[in-house]
Amino acid sequence: MDDKSILEQVSDNIRIARLQKRISQEKLAEMVDISTKYLNMIENRKANPTILIVIKICQYLNISLNTIYPQE
Repeated sequence: MDDKSILEQVSDNIRIARLQKRISQEKLAEMVDISTKYLNMIENRKANPTILIVIKICQYLNISLNTIYPQE
């Protein structure tokens, strides 16, 4: 899998998980201590988050990393 495909999958799954938990971008960004603009860029495949940011997002959404990037 290439880098672009990985970023697309991670970004899409972050957005889906956030929406399923009914958490706004503003609230999640505040919890993770990033800007709303940056979270928006992550969810729209325009930013490549660090693993630390992805882990924090997973913690605050109460999901596993496997949810964001499932191993097939």
